[in-house]
Amino acid sequence: MQSHPLTDAELARLEDCVFTIGDRNEAMTPEMMDGFFCALICGPEVVPPSEYMPLIFGVQSMDEIVFRDIEEAQQVFDLLTRHWNTIAATLLQNEVYPALVGEDEDGTVTGREWAWGFQLGMHLREEAWEPLVSDRKLSTALLPIVVLAEDEESGLTLAKKAATPEERGMMLDVLAGSVLIIYNFFRGKLKPIVLKRGKKNVRSRGKKA
Repeated sequence: MQSHPLTDAELARLEDCVFTIGDRNEAMTPEMMDGFFCALICGPEVVPPSEYMPLIFGVQSMDEIVFRDIEEAQQVFDLLTRHWNTIAATLLQNEVYPALVGEDEDGTVTGREWAWGFQLGMHLREEAWEPLVSDRKLSTALLPIVVLAEDEESGLTLAKKAATPEERGMMLDVLAGSVLIIYNFFRGKLKPIVLKRGKKNVRSRGKKA
């Protein structure tokens, strides 16, 4: 599987197309889409594009995704496929995938939208995720996602309050490793994690619009 990561310009183009074609108020940002794709790729069951694609565009069905022409459709699906393959190829090689996150207006990185996307991907197959959720030891791999999403109702959170900036920073630091643990858990091969020198756990796209 070849991987050709999207450039910042291509991510901006993808975001513009998704917001224009879909429901701007419901469509996913690249950050949320990145977390969503990570969950679908890590997860125990294959979710068909016909089921998850409408969620990317913030619509109810594939019929509501209407492109201006075949060229636009091909470009959007090519970008989505490349981004999916980048994540899948990285995890398949037992390497950490740096989560794509955006900076808020004040320059802080929260990872909140990324975590929302991951949780949405889990919800598509909740029962299939149960073996990990109920594993007393390895379910801790989900803790960064719970904390970053500020999901106070989850039994996995250690505090019923929003994380401090320092705690959030710690969760961002371990997020990539946690995703790889989750990926390997559902493939029955919990290998040692490969950490390359200089490899970041998150990739920032700059301030959000």
